[in-house]
Amino acid sequence: MWRTPVVSGRELTLLTACVLVALAASAASPYFATVDNLSTVLRNSVELMIIGLGMTLLLAMGGIDVSIGMVLGLAAIAVGTLTGNGYSALGPVLAGPIVGGLLGAFTGAVVVLGGIPAIVGSLGLFGVYRAAIFIILGGKWLSGLPPTLTNVVSANVLGVPLPAIVIVVLYLAVWTALRHTPYGPHLLAIGNNEEKARLSGVAVRRTRIATFVISGILAGVAADFYVSTYRNVAMTIGGNIALEAIAAVVLGGTSVLGGKCSLAGTALGVVLIRLIQNGLVLIGVPSLWQTVVTGCLLLLVLSAEAMRGRLSAVRLAWRT
Repeated sequence: MWRTPVVSGRELTLLTACVLVALAASAASPYFATVDNLSTVLRNSVELMIIGLGMTLLLAMGGIDVSIGMVLGLAAIAVGTLTGNGYSALGPVLAGPIVGGLLGAFTGAVVVLGGIPAIVGSLGLFGVYRAAIFIILGGKWLSGLPPTLTNVVSANVLGVPLPAIVIVVLYLAVWTALRHTPYGPHLLAIGNNEEKARLSGVAVRRTRIATFVISGILAGVAADFYVSTYRNVAMTIGGNIALEAIAAVVLGGTSVLGGKCSLAGTALGVVLIRLIQNGLVLIGVPSLWQTVVTGCLLLLVLSAEAMRGRLSAVRLAWRT
């Protein structure tokens, strides 16, 4: 079931929640409703917006990739290394998606060709990729990077920040692929029932691997923005972003069981999570609780979905 990116139903609820959180945070802190702070919220949403887009496709397919934060980290190392070695902006910009795509292909091969459940395979690779980050960085941060990418990414096009343009283009590209190419129906068919999709002639393995590759490429794009903004690569990079992405996507109405997705819902889910996190920081709540709140939101939505499924089953049983 495809849901168009129009604010209705779940999306309208999320939009309302964003407004209520913003009003509550404004009342709790005089620093929330300022141009600088709201700009910071939007800027901090960029990587999660892009990672969430790939996670939407994976969950709609009935898959998942909990290692995506480590893919972001390894791609960021490649981007940062090239930037630090004096390459022009083009080299680092291309390095992110290339490394991300290769790692996505490897994850897809392990999961799909290895016949391993996505949650198990990507969890194992999370440890492998995380160890690779520690080994490559040698226990140190990659810091003091020149502003090569920063000067490019901070540019405005007709008064619109480049990150906003990139996000809109990426979302429109994915929306077009889902609505106007065979990829969309095939992806959702796999999410609904993989065996039926296979019997219907869908190239299940190829579609599944391609989706992991797309998610990896998007993580690489997010790595470009990460390096351009912070001009370093921390040892702990990407540690929580998979959880945040899953929470945002599920909040947005994409089913964890596959077969249904909402791109607008994902974007609004990201904004809601970032607004909550920013509000907590401004009122002095320790950063540790940001992860707790994100996890609780995810559990709340999953519990609501499970309850809705049970009620639907009961209603169906009564009708029969």
